[in-house]
This record gives sequence, C-alpha cells and structure tokens, in this order.
Amino acid sequence: MRFDDFDAMVRRMTAELPAEYLDGIAEVVVSRATLPHPVRADVYTMGECIPLPATADDPESIQSRVMLYHGSFQALATLDPEFDWREEAWETLTHEVRHHLEWRARAPALEALDAAAEANFARQDGEPFDPLFYRDGEEVAPGVFRVEDDYFLEVRGSPAARVEFVWHGRAWMVDPPEGTAAPAFLTVEGVEEPPPGELVLVFVRRPSLLGLFRAQPVFQGAGRARAVDDSKES
Repeated sequence: MRFDDFDAMVRRMTAELPAEYLDGIAEVVVSRATLPHPVRADVYTMGECIPLPATADDPESIQSRVMLYHGSFQALATLDPEFDWREEAWETLTHEVRHHLEWRARAPALEALDAAAEANFARQDGEPFDPLFYRDGEEVAPGVFRVEDDYFLEVRGSPAARVEFVWHGRAWMVDPPEGTAAPAFLTVEGVEEPPPGELVLVFVRRPSLLGLFRAQPVFQGAGRARAVDDSKES
C-alpha cells in the first residue's frame, strides 16, 4: 500500500475512535520510517505512543503522540503475502491508544524517560552525563534499551580488540578505537536495517564503592560494523 493511501486510511480509522479515547493525544502521525527489532529478525515496530513533556504534575495534562510506521508495515507485507494492511493498522492504532490511557494513569513513571532523553542530549553534545542514563529508557530486549530513536546495547567487561554483537537477528563485529575503556559508548554504523537514530554499544564498568562517590570519565567513539558471516566467508 502506498504511503498516501495508508496515511488516509489511518486518519479515517482515527476518526472512528470514541472522542474520549483521544483525549490528550496531540496527534496521530504516519511516518515513512522503518523500525527493525534490535534482536529478532523479521520483526518490526509498527507503532508507538510517545509521551510529550508535561507542563504540570496533573496526570490529566499528559499528552502523547501516536506514531504508525509505514516502512515497518511495508517490510512485513513483503515478508507475508497474506498481510492485511487494514486489520494490522487498526490493531496497531488501538494498541497505541491504550498505551496513552495507561500512561495518563501513571504519570510519575514518565519522569525517568524525560531524564533519560535529557542525558542523551548531553551525551550527543559532548557534555557530562550519567553513564547509566539509558537504563531509564525502554528495555526492548534483555540488555537492549531505547531512548527516543537511539538504541543502546550493553556489553559487559572491558572492550576487546574485536567485539561481536547481535542486531536484528544477525551477528556483527566491530573494532573499538584505540584507548576505548569502560565505561564507554561506541556508536556503530554499517549494520543492515539500522534504527532511526544511533546504534550504540555500551561497555559497562563493574560497579565499585569508590565509583559511587566520584564522577567517572566516559569514553565516546565510533566504529563501523562488519557482518560476522561475511568475515568467515572471506
């Protein structure tokens, strides 16, 4: 289904929902993006309910943006000849609206997400930040966290000369830059079907009593991933 047709269909579906269900939803947006699952191949995020910054402590003031990802629908339709665009869109839309209603019922839980987003901005701008901030994001798989469009994959221990990791069901490897030492954030490029934002390997330092009382310097670098299968074949 073309993007314009899909967008029009979602807008018609939104108009069919009871008005009270949409209370606090700032907008329903259809995006062209494709969001692959960080671990499982052939799995994609089809929609999301994204909380918007609140201006008051009243849960009733919480607003959300509901997103549906046309690229993800398109990827799944390519894999499944019997993919039902209308049924899947309705299920995704109503599922994300339910998320909005649940969030309004537990507004304090959103404060950690806001703090994680702020710390991520500091990381990107080269400012000091808490090296464990990403854990306040959404844990989408064991050891895999999402903060807005960025994904953080935890790697235990010290960075080796070569590090292997899994993204979207495939094994990859990357060579950390010289001088990489935990705690470290290594932004990785070159994977197939990357996330909308950055893919970051996080090398976690083993906690110590001394580390509780002083700031830890955080290493940041970048590397290019290579598929493990391609390396074996060569």
